[in-house]
Amino acid sequence: MSEAPWLTIIGLGEDGLKGLTAASRSALDSAEIVMGPARHLALLGDLPCETIEWPVPFAEGVQQLLSLRGRRVVVLASGDPFWFGAGAVLARHLNPHEWQSLPTSSVFSLVANHLGWPLETTLCLGLHAAPLTRVRPHLATGLRLIVFLRDGAAVRDLADYLGEAGFGETSMTVFEALGGPRERVTEMQAKALPDITFQHPVCVACDILGVGAAMPLASGRPDTWFDNDGQITKQPIRALTLSALAPHPFEHLWDIGGGSGSIGIEWLLCHPTLQATTIEPRPDRAARIIANAASLGVDRLRVVTGAAPEALVGLDAPQAVFIGGGLSENLLHWLVENLAAGTRLVANAVTLETEALLLQAQEHHGGELMRLELSRSEPLGPRRGWKASYPIVQWSVTL
Repeated sequence: MSEAPWLTIIGLGEDGLKGLTAASRSALDSAEIVMGPARHLALLGDLPCETIEWPVPFAEGVQQLLSLRGRRVVVLASGDPFWFGAGAVLARHLNPHEWQSLPTSSVFSLVANHLGWPLETTLCLGLHAAPLTRVRPHLATGLRLIVFLRDGAAVRDLADYLGEAGFGETSMTVFEALGGPRERVTEMQAKALPDITFQHPVCVACDILGVGAAMPLASGRPDTWFDNDGQITKQPIRALTLSALAPHPFEHLWDIGGGSGSIGIEWLLCHPTLQATTIEPRPDRAARIIANAASLGVDRLRVVTGAAPEALVGLDAPQAVFIGGGLSENLLHWLVENLAAGTRLVANAVTLETEALLLQAQEHHGGELMRLELSRSEPLGPRRGWKASYPIVQWSVTL
């Protein structure tokens, strides 16, 4: 018979002891130590065991908790510890047999039940430790959003952000201390926030409405979404490039020669488990990439300022690599020698010299070559004609 876990993570609501299950009460009764934020400890009142207030920042409490191994410990978390909660962070430091989790209703469930919103079609985000820009890729009229915020002041920040994005007509319902004796519910529009102070813990339900631009869901977003100095993989070529890169969940991309960062950013927009590193030799462009990622709600993009291949040494291994600029025989040789078998490589060439490199690479390593020629209609005197862009040669190969 397996040994009982020494750690129990208990999800706690604003109703304190009243909302706990029998199993959670039993774990509290048998605990030698209860550890949690001051607010959570206050919700339980006086306890017969030792209590430890979780320090700020949160990470500093993890080692303190691990030093208690072998004793019966309860850690207090909000609602469901594994939905934007502390549970996943703690579980990464523990073996499966060391812990158990006893959740209560999450704040998302409480809000959805209050409003009658189906959770399966409602976007739920925990932004208590993340930037508000994370909502940007999702903003569109008709979206229902439930977001947990860091504090009361962030309610106004969210309203201002929605207004600046063109969604000031959004209906906002602010829930303070939901489910407890301090509960307060306030309804308003983002553009007309009342002059009141909101108290933590706070959650906001947003029924998005406005004339703001909605980000397209397909790869190949319009170029206007990306600040650039002309060094950008243009929209139709970008769509074809993302298709060739073929993102799969949990994969990592190297975007070599980032320019505006559009390839790496669009890669990350495909799925929340994806990671990307952009390598850009020019500091001004690297700064622009960081700004583009932030404004589009992408906070998983690592930007390395430096020239490849030297800047590639020591980076986490990729499953896909894109070369949009700066391809050389030296770089290609380094990639072939150092990338793991099965890595997907896509390179675009616009100059004759780089095209010759790709022709030679395809001869030695296989893969597919594709020539992309695009023309747009433009005025030609009183009529219209086709204006051709520079052709692009694309090489894609699995090493």
